Amino acid sequence: MSKPRAYSVKAYSTASAPSPLAAAAIPRREPTDRDVQIEILFCGVCHSDLHFARNEWHFTQYPAVPGHEIVGRVTKVGPKVTKFKPGDIAGVGCMVDADPSCPHCRKNLEQFSPTMVGTYGGMDKHLGLPTYGGYSEGIVVDEHFVLRVPENLNLAAVAPLLCAGITTYSPMRHWKVGPGKKVGIVGLGGLGHMGVKFARAFGAHVVVFTTSESKKADALRLGAHEVVVSRNAGEMAKHAGTFDFILDCVSADHDINAYLGMLAVDGNITLVGAPEKPLPVAAFSLIMGRKSLSGSLIGGIAETQEMLDFCGKHNITSDIEMIRMNQINEAYERMLKSDVKYRFVIDMASLKNS
Repeated sequence: MSKPRAYSVKAYSTASAPSPLAAAAIPRREPTDRDVQIEILFCGVCHSDLHFARNEWHFTQYPAVPGHEIVGRVTKVGPKVTKFKPGDIAGVGCMVDADPSCPHCRKNLEQFSPTMVGTYGGMDKHLGLPTYGGYSEGIVVDEHFVLRVPENLNLAAVAPLLCAGITTYSPMRHWKVGPGKKVGIVGLGGLGHMGVKFARAFGAHVVVFTTSESKKADALRLGAHEVVVSRNAGEMAKHAGTFDFILDCVSADHDINAYLGMLAVDGNITLVGAPEKPLPVAAFSLIMGRKSLSGSLIGGIAETQEMLDFCGKHNITSDIEMIRMNQINEAYERMLKSDVKYRFVIDMASLKNS
């Protein structure tokens, strides 16, 4: 197989962990037979982008271009592409490649494949270069990893669904959240606010746990039936032993045993937040009630498409604050202070003048 030619696009990249992101040129491959070329219209800003840019996961190669919540317009397709044509609106999430023959991929669980290539920080097998993310004018992706976007939705507000959306949708589907279930959402941030919307749309009774009294009104606006201030022992005690499922969206250190105590018999807590330090778990918190503690990582491509179709049907999008590309460094600092409701999205048209 001959190596495809590369062409240059404008992007925002960082040259080192302490460096700010700034305008630069990066290579993209000319579309191969099964590739879709996309002009990026909007890109969400995920906390993972910040971790990656600052090498907090210790695998970043520089220059680095973050961004894995991508919505754009198809501009060109390879001759063997069947699902997309120029002019279509399409999305790209956290993955851009994997070996379809691997056992995980055959089960539509590409996110767990050891061959999975991330949208950034992976390796483009065609060019032999690192993959660069969505803070750029365009991207070229294998058709299998490109998603159809419902055009009845606000496209900018769709972008965070490609990570925050599927991260919260997937565990709820796995644990069969639906009518008659009592569901808790711990933390009301970028992930938590999507968890509330999905749990409500699935027909569950939704309770938000928050440390902040000031978030009560917003939790109710987003679809929660009840809000519990977790610092209030009386409020917590009132709900003890009553939840079928709890989605823990908190990345800060917190007492997981307090939430295990909220579960009914056979209840589950799934972690989608990733605290830096291990969380101590008391054995009896699990044993008394046959409770379970699990984790979840985004979702496979088929499930991500299912999620987008569900959002189109139920008119679900993320609550966003639009920014220009040259505001990204300020947005990172604000994100560290949780100063966003609830997800930044970059208007990529602004990159042209950055």
